Amino acid sequence: MKSQLIKNASVVNQGIIKTLDVRITNQFIECIAPNITANENDDVIDAKGAYLLPGMIDDQVHFREPGLTHKGSILTESRAAVAGGITSYMEMPNVNPSTTNKAALEEKYALAEQHSYANYSFYLGATEHNLDDIKALDPKKVCGVKVFMGASTGNLLVENPQALEGIFRECPVLIVTHCEDGKTINKNNQRYEQQGIIPNITDHPKIRDAEACYASSSYAVSLAKKYNAQLHVLHITTEKELSLFTKGDIANKRITAEACVHHLYFSEQDYPALGNLIKCNPAIKANTDRDALINAVKNNQIDIIATDHAPHTWQEKQTDYVNAPAGLPLVEHALLSLLEHVKHNRLSIEQVVEKTAHNPALRFCINKRGFIKEGYYADLVLVSTQHTTKVSNDSCRYLCGWTPFDGVEFSSKIVGTWVNGERLYDGKTVIKPSKPAMPLVFNR
Repeated sequence: MKSQLIKNASVVNQGIIKTLDVRITNQFIECIAPNITANENDDVIDAKGAYLLPGMIDDQVHFREPGLTHKGSILTESRAAVAGGITSYMEMPNVNPSTTNKAALEEKYALAEQHSYANYSFYLGATEHNLDDIKALDPKKVCGVKVFMGASTGNLLVENPQALEGIFRECPVLIVTHCEDGKTINKNNQRYEQQGIIPNITDHPKIRDAEACYASSSYAVSLAKKYNAQLHVLHITTEKELSLFTKGDIANKRITAEACVHHLYFSEQDYPALGNLIKCNPAIKANTDRDALINAVKNNQIDIIATDHAPHTWQEKQTDYVNAPAGLPLVEHALLSLLEHVKHNRLSIEQVVEKTAHNPALRFCINKRGFIKEGYYADLVLVSTQHTTKVSNDSCRYLCGWTPFDGVEFSSKIVGTWVNGERLYDGKTVIKPSKPAMPLVFNR
């Protein structure tokens, strides 16, 4: 079998940028050195002037399968993710039926084995009645348990204090939480009703405000401290919540925080132009919140950056604000949006790599991924800052057929993505894998 030799790449790994050659053999990184001599079995790729990064590990996506496949599927959304430099993902349980037991988990793993372009894992969804299912999870096979602590529908809403205490006391894997307080949101909605005002999209961050976020996230943190649980709070959106999280190395934390690419990119000033297209929960908020999140990424209060990719059809988004679904498609352009922060000196490329690859691998204890190291799986993304990417609804790869970045020209371009040693994206075309992607394995 031919090996691949990536020459002259600016390799970004563990806080250092070095010009190196990288040889890929089968699924793995075989050798990394300043100058590797090509042999007759090498397919040589000259990467001079481009950055070679570990592939992004997205710890929060909604690929909509089973049951909601008019919005997206494991095949369509993982294919778009690979074009965006995402080589592994962890998918959420709010599909139909919800992923709340072993049988539903196994069904999703079987679907991914058949259809996924990127490596995968799936969360079990917590309910107020499935503690036995949670306790039976295999920590080596399942990424975590998702708890909707308010602001959800159906059986995935967990508000009962006894149920929450049981989850935080007994869960054998990482607990990840959506934190918005339903009582606060309802009170804010009632205020509009009492005044006879029908809210519009610009009211979204006022209804799902900082108080709603803080009330829930502080409760989650208090439970984690009480039971010494492993907690990862998803999609932080407010400056106020940052006081709950400590700075420092992720390896020394039991409570960690995540920010999402859209909360780092957009602000409430974008609602008039983009409307329901950027309606999401928790809401995109003020410029000051966005700036505080970026600073928290820099100072290591926020440990991981993810997407919360959540597609809906164009038609679903065209209804009035109250009825429009929350969520937006992001995986194809997430990494490019983060590199805009690098261009404008808000973040360094080393920080982007740490938050999108190294830290997800460390927090979830993922086996042999997230770093550019000999013996690790060759999950890699090659990025050129000498080429730009013009984004449009017509060119995006999502099943839903639209992107919130329509009309944006990013200042960099993804020119290659490798998953398990196989180049699946060449800068123009996503190539169907010759062998199945792999389930993530966790060293717990």
